[in-house]
Amino acid sequence: MTPAPEPAGNRVLVVDDDAGLVRALAINLRAHGWHVTTAASGRDGLDAVARDHPAVVVLDLGLPDLAGLDVIAGIRGWSRVPIVVLSARQLGEDKVDALDAGADDYVTKPFAMNELMARLRAAVRRAEPVDGDEPVVEAGDLRVDLARRTVTRQGEEVRLSPTEWALLEVLVRNRGRMVGREQLLHEVWGPSYGTESHYLRVYVAQLRRKLEDDAAAPRHLLTHPGAGYRFEP
Repeated sequence: MTPAPEPAGNRVLVVDDDAGLVRALAINLRAHGWHVTTAASGRDGLDAVARDHPAVVVLDLGLPDLAGLDVIAGIRGWSRVPIVVLSARQLGEDKVDALDAGADDYVTKPFAMNELMARLRAAVRRAEPVDGDEPVVEAGDLRVDLARRTVTRQGEEVRLSPTEWALLEVLVRNRGRMVGREQLLHEVWGPSYGTESHYLRVYVAQLRRKLEDDAAAPRHLLTHPGAGYRFEP
């Protein structure tokens, strides 16, 4: 029986350095009506997500340049596109780490092709629209690359600590909107934090010193007194 074609426009990106597996996947996916693009490294995968806006990403964790978890984090920095991990790693902690990093599903190798197809369909059905996502946000002389997790100011890279980046990322993803203090604390420091607003004051001050022309009169990292903070492009 001929399989029903996938809805038009379902573009899948396969990120895996196993050429034989990628070729077999591409043949099967195209036979089921998917539009397939491929990448053999994490960096190429990040570029392809930003360029092609796939409906779903199939990602191997064992890539030659970047850890799979770093690729997930790079995508999740700016996009809600569903990510289905396809990996030979079968330990429970590997699955937990991938799902906690932002993957939507985890399929272990070897796998049944019909199961993978079903999981891809389910991931696309659950996904929110991703058309409005943009990986690079520019604000004056600042350029924030959410996919590559880098910031430049006047063309020079700005070094941020992991916590500084995490705070900036949340604000930039919600650019133009106020993010409440409790939400920021939960997303950056974890769910057990909700009242430590002095953390926010310290780290926002550090970001302003690094990113603003005048930290005392910020243009981009704005405070809503008693409520939260906003990144204004």
